[in-house]
Amino acid sequence: MTHDHPDTVARAVSRPFGRLLTAMVSPFTPDGSLDLDGAARLATHLVDEQGNDALVINGTTGESPTTTDAEKERLIRAVVEAVGDRAKVVAGVGTNDTRHTIELAAAAEKAGAHGLLVVTPYYNKPPQSGLLRHFTAVADATGLPVMLYDIPHRSGVPIDTETLVRLAEHGRIVAVKDAKGDLTATSWVTSRTALAFYSGEDALTLPALAVGSVGVVGTSTHFTGALTAQMIEAYDAGDMPAALALHRRLLPLFTGIFRTQGTILVKAGLASLGLPAGPVRPPLVDATDDEIAQLRADFAAAGLELPE
Repeated sequence: MTHDHPDTVARAVSRPFGRLLTAMVSPFTPDGSLDLDGAARLATHLVDEQGNDALVINGTTGESPTTTDAEKERLIRAVVEAVGDRAKVVAGVGTNDTRHTIELAAAAEKAGAHGLLVVTPYYNKPPQSGLLRHFTAVADATGLPVMLYDIPHRSGVPIDTETLVRLAEHGRIVAVKDAKGDLTATSWVTSRTALAFYSGEDALTLPALAVGSVGVVGTSTHFTGALTAQMIEAYDAGDMPAALALHRRLLPLFTGIFRTQGTILVKAGLASLGLPAGPVRPPLVDATDDEIAQLRADFAAAGLELPE
């Protein structure tokens, strides 16, 4: 029997984008152009077969650094049309230019997105006051709910706890994709705000739930989605042994999908399963035979099959 503090219960059920989200790859045709029909089919698979409550489109896994603004808008429209009646579509719009980010946010809203993912500005390393100004400006310019994306190992700058607490005061900043890998910092923010934290690292989903997170924005969840959803449901139901067993079972894929850059192996795995993927765009490179063989072994270790 569990004895939950009422505030904990209220916060635990605040899941603006559901529990399970996948940062979807952007399928391309063999010549590297955008495959909108493939995007619609993949989105349908991820929602109907893998149990995703929402999909992140135009994230880094979706090769946002190498898709044009026009391609991004077309992708959102295609996915909203395919699954928007039964899943949320969250558009990645973050750049290291506040003005460009606001333009992408407006385009995403017009294209029918249900929410926005806004990454910390990368490479130009703004101070915390700059982050506060950037995220607030984007949230002020849109009518959509915003998920901040805190990923200092890519952006170069963390969103500090005090900055997150201040950003939480904005009515449209409702969630965080948390790829900081600092569960102590996560604990402080989830204890001081109503921000819905989503683990941005597949393997940290279960421990993140234990400190107040509500779900995951995953990469391996292209393949592990249904089982990851079961893990979260088991945790919610208080069945820790079941949740831990699923965490341990899926660990080889939670981590194995990142043996090289995640998009590369997701696209290789999807291709092996006959699902839309296509090649990656440079500077990424397609998976080698050895990498695909290792991925197949990681699937097997997780009790899943990746066909030859």
